[in-house]
Amino acid sequence: MELVVHKISGEETGKKVKLDKSIFGIEPNDHAIYLDAKQYLANARQGTHDSKERSDVMGSTRKIKRQKGTGTARAGSIKNPLFRGGGRVFGPHPHDYRFKLNKKVKRLARVSALSYKAKAKGIIVLEDFTLEAPKTKKYLEILDNLKIKDQKTLLVLNDTDTNVLLSARNIPKAKVIRAESLNTYEILNAQKLVFVESSLKTVESMFSNK
Repeated sequence: MELVVHKISGEETGKKVKLDKSIFGIEPNDHAIYLDAKQYLANARQGTHDSKERSDVMGSTRKIKRQKGTGTARAGSIKNPLFRGGGRVFGPHPHDYRFKLNKKVKRLARVSALSYKAKAKGIIVLEDFTLEAPKTKKYLEILDNLKIKDQKTLLVLNDTDTNVLLSARNIPKAKVIRAESLNTYEILNAQKLVFVESSLKTVESMFSNK
């Protein structure tokens, strides 16, 4: 598959890039995608949730009523989970949700996600560019020129560009990421995947089998 390289003005540069079939043209593996996306979301969880169970709640241990003759069940402690202010039954505690995933599975998942994007014509290639200063208005202008202003976009840069990052930071549907940090979840979460030429070469070298 060949794609036209665009300028930030939206015009075509006259150049074309050929996408590697082993990366952008494979038969996607849905289960690998599921596992990689699941790991990404699991690793993002803080796991700091905590609750007080019966032994953690402060309260008197005296009998709150006589044991017999009330017509109701016996109650031995105000900390009983059945009472308001009592401890929680089997409540959550700090927990690490991270899990390991084979590198080959990760690669397969990301290549599968890229193949889905290429098949759906959701990839745009831009010539390398920089911004002189952080300016959200300028970044919105670029998206408007490419006719993707109202879509979820993921711009993939080869190196960190602070001005571009700051320009896109306040735009709800726009995100900027380095090629080295590209992952399955972000690829599929975006409607349009925008590569600059240098980042496309980096991605192809990262996922190439050669």
